[in-house]
Amino acid sequence: MAGEIVDNKGRGEAGWDWPAIHPEGRRFGLIALAASLFVLLVLGWELLGWPMLVLSAGVFAFFRDPERVVPQSDTAILSPADGRVTLITEVEPPLELQIEDGSGFPGLPAGPVTRVSIFMSVADVHINRTPVGGTVRRVVYIPGRFINAELDKASEENERQHILVERTDGLRIGFTQIAGLVARRIVPFVKPGDILAKGQRVGLIRFGSRVDVYLPAGTDPRVMIGQTVIAGETVIAEIGERCLIEGIAQ
Repeated sequence: MAGEIVDNKGRGEAGWDWPAIHPEGRRFGLIALAASLFVLLVLGWELLGWPMLVLSAGVFAFFRDPERVVPQSDTAILSPADGRVTLITEVEPPLELQIEDGSGFPGLPAGPVTRVSIFMSVADVHINRTPVGGTVRRVVYIPGRFINAELDKASEENERQHILVERTDGLRIGFTQIAGLVARRIVPFVKPGDILAKGQRVGLIRFGSRVDVYLPAGTDPRVMIGQTVIAGETVIAEIGERCLIEGIAQ
């Protein structure tokens, strides 16, 4: 189905396939599988071997990489992560995305913007995708702590990686991959100068984490606290649109 054109008038086909396992995770799954089979078949420790076998299946599932149907609207900002919206707040963008970095390309303008924070549990897909298409202008890695990624202060204290993407019209969107309580490695797939299609894979964070998106000024989110979003598919904002959206948890 990859690359097939679909629309909201019935064009295209829907199907289900087993999601691929991203190459980054195959070795972890194979190591876990080999260890569980050794304990189960060689040592004969069934009490330990069977749970390890189940755990190895969980490792493969963690690194699953399903195909997504990516909306191509010019104004849509897509979710960069699967998970739950845990924070929506007005903040200054990170300094690393604002200050001059010597590349000759400007960063985000100063001034408060809306930050949408998406928390990924260990059960979520952990492949992150770019919310807009364009050229990667910055990839900034910052070492830090590993406190609970659901906490607001994780944006400034945890290990994290900022990515800045500039669209062809000059609009710049920044987002941040944040390691969490269990996560210990942020793996980038892109570098400055890369040209990305909207919804393209940009990296992953191992074993539970969070992604922050900084919406451009004058843009309100189209998602709400507690809402579940899907990377590369859920429209979290429309550029330049301001509106209050209310929901009822039920």
